[in-house]
Amino acid sequence: MPNPTAAMLVIGDEILSGRTRDANMHHLAGQLALRGITLSEVRIVSDDHEAIVAALNALRAAWDHVFTSGGIGPTHDDITADAIGAAFGVLVDIRDDARALLAAHYERTGGELNAARLRMARIPEGATLIENPVSTAPGFTIGNVHVMAGVPAVFQAMVASVLPTLTGGAPLVSTSTRIDRGEGDIAGPLAALAAEYPDVAIGSYPFQKDGKFGANIVIRGQDGAQVAAATDRLSELL
Repeated sequence: MPNPTAAMLVIGDEILSGRTRDANMHHLAGQLALRGITLSEVRIVSDDHEAIVAALNALRAAWDHVFTSGGIGPTHDDITADAIGAAFGVLVDIRDDARALLAAHYERTGGELNAARLRMARIPEGATLIENPVSTAPGFTIGNVHVMAGVPAVFQAMVASVLPTLTGGAPLVSTSTRIDRGEGDIAGPLAALAAEYPDVAIGSYPFQKDGKFGANIVIRGQDGAQVAAATDRLSELL
């Protein structure tokens, strides 16, 4: 039985402008692989309402789960909650349980729960909250969409909150073998290996070091015995 699938929607002008380097995709991919959920697609969109709605609707129709990062903070450009509400056709408003979490947090820390910070309590109708043990302001899940902050430490904490609630499959097993030959030299044997072991994924990742070409051959699959056998066969072929 195939593993469940997932997509990620990264939201934010700062990612597209190059001002911020996204670290969340790398973290999510690794955590999903351990859970036996296949990350199948990643999209990056700007802080644009219609772009977020269109991308979200396409992804949630195509994959079992969608994880979003970014755009749920207190500033004017944090529009993700409203876009999610529009995609699902539900109202978005300040919710009492989210407000209570923020009120307790700012009372503890001596901060003011002002109008800007209350924006982080605006939750689409019908959503469930995602715990945020780092900075309290919650994410939320609605349908098959899990909406999380863009700050890496908070995103990672939210992923840790959500993943135990999801049904996974067989965790992926992988090996990596360094081959000190150019891809043009090894393409034929790799094609033969792929035909011999159709149930594993074989990727070639080239590099150049000290003026010489090589590639790291990564073999991945759900069946550890198949991955091991394909890796042994790779050594025989090359």
